[in-house]
Amino acid sequence: MNVSLEQLQAFVSAADHGSFSAAARALGKAQSAISTQINSLEVDLGVELFQRTGRNPVLTPIGERLLQEARVTLDRRRHLIGIAASHEAGVEGKLVLAFDEIFPQSALAPILADFARHFPYVELRILFPLMEDVGALVSAGEVDLGVMWRNESYLTELDFRCIGWAPIRLICGREHPFAMQPEVEYEDLKRARQILVSSHRGPDSPRLRVASDVWWVASHWVALQLVTANIGWALVSAEVIASSPQSADLVVPALGFDAFTAFPIAIDMVWRKNRPRGPAVRWLQQRLSASPIAQVRFGRPASP
Repeated sequence: MNVSLEQLQAFVSAADHGSFSAAARALGKAQSAISTQINSLEVDLGVELFQRTGRNPVLTPIGERLLQEARVTLDRRRHLIGIAASHEAGVEGKLVLAFDEIFPQSALAPILADFARHFPYVELRILFPLMEDVGALVSAGEVDLGVMWRNESYLTELDFRCIGWAPIRLICGREHPFAMQPEVEYEDLKRARQILVSSHRGPDSPRLRVASDVWWVASHWVALQLVTANIGWALVSAEVIASSPQSADLVVPALGFDAFTAFPIAIDMVWRKNRPRGPAVRWLQQRLSASPIAQVRFGRPASP
């Protein structure tokens, strides 16, 4: 059995356009050539693809089934050619990206959709580690490009660029004592349990630690669930709160002081200095830099 791509193209085109003559016009061939290719395909497969009793050919049941397989075969051929052409142009074949959970999901999807249009043959693997884990993966060479909360210091082999800001909010559950107070003072925070998000590398977020009693968790989403259960209070990205199903059960208490919640945290894009950057990575760097992912807001935060 020797099935050619030309036969499959004729078959699919005839099915799509409803007649052999229309398929011939679409493919720029003579109608006799289309008829010959489809007849040969039927002989090679040992099945009848079209009923020819009416004015126009109609797919048989087996023809309808094989049509889907023919489409897949032609699509894979186009994909194969595209991968080869992309490689010839020096485009990376595969990239691994890492985004901290605080990266706004509403901004990520449009960027990746745009990337897919520009680089349809680049295979992506997208990870969502926490905080310092992003930098560690980039440093180890396991990730090509990362986005994370700004570190107080980066490893020497890493380069970084600020691409936006993440406003943070102090939140508690509806039945937490803070929710009942007219204003929460800084000393109140020290005396109540704090839920603090930490990477798997251990409790390493002293910048946001206020209380002496701290529960460390490895997920912003778990932290929100614990806060909703009134186990403690937390400092969480406004984007994470807005994206959470628990947002309606959270309270942003009034504060009697101006501190960390009045200022956003920088979000950095990080990469290895000595790692070659191909067209796809450079495009992502430019796209992320050109699309601010959060607005800087100062002053007392509003309720989510």
